[in-house]
Amino acid sequence: MTILRAEIAGRFDGWLHDVNQVCGHFDAQCLGEGFSGSIREHQTGALRLSFVDITQARLFRSSKEIAQSDCKHFYLVSQLSGRAGMEQAGNCVEMQPGDITLIDSSVPNNFLYEDSSRQISLILPRHLLEQSRRFTEVHCAQRIPASAPMAAMANRLILESTQQGALSVSESEATLEALVSLLRPVLCASDSVPDAHERLFRKTLRFIDEHICSEELCPEAIAREVGVSMRGLYRMFAKKGLVVAQYIKNRRLDFCAETLRQAGSEQKLSALGYEWGFTDSSYFSTAFKARFGVSPSDYRKRYSGR
Repeated sequence: MTILRAEIAGRFDGWLHDVNQVCGHFDAQCLGEGFSGSIREHQTGALRLSFVDITQARLFRSSKEIAQSDCKHFYLVSQLSGRAGMEQAGNCVEMQPGDITLIDSSVPNNFLYEDSSRQISLILPRHLLEQSRRFTEVHCAQRIPASAPMAAMANRLILESTQQGALSVSESEATLEALVSLLRPVLCASDSVPDAHERLFRKTLRFIDEHICSEELCPEAIAREVGVSMRGLYRMFAKKGLVVAQYIKNRRLDFCAETLRQAGSEQKLSALGYEWGFTDSSYFSTAFKARFGVSPSDYRKRYSGR
């Protein structure tokens, strides 16, 4: 068993090293003995993409990894097979075959691959999406379903670009511009004010972050504050692929992990949990290990020597 675990750890470390070489700095967590992972880079002209295969792993980027990376781009992610959970800036989507989403390299993210998953990750230069003044916001971690015509055409263009011979710089740049033109209507928000439901959801997320340390924070208090029924609150989060209580717990755990990654963090673990709203230290340790695969103390040791 020890030999098997050492073999898995070796494969995992090698895979993460390859990911960091191709995609920039990420951290990761192995979720089980069924882990497997590989990444194959493809570049022609200005087109840079990679085929990413992952099973039983969590891949994420915190402010620590962002500080070590070149964050001048977005990742356009196309799900080829299997499923994956992708989370960024309060948005969480479950990717299914044919779906597309956009991830900002400069914002913390969290990707979950519990089962076998294959994706294409294409680098989109930031200026291609942000050059037009008609658009004020780029939507990240929003699912463009495979059934959408724009997703079908974009997927076809991406796959066909990998099957052609070498493209010139001008040809590859034209391909990128065509992809952005196809997807801009669904990836970018216009200057119009978000609809009432979206404004309410954003207000709810702000309230949660503002009170994340309070042990009084719960779905009932949130619903009362933002002026919706409990059923309405649950429905609002369900539309984003989220569960209210789980979102609060994961948000707290992510803040705890961020604190533990900081150099010189010597705060008692029970005090750390309490600071972020966990009143039961045993539950905090159990929940932390369930999310990150190791106990809070082992997690801190992992980063203390870096």
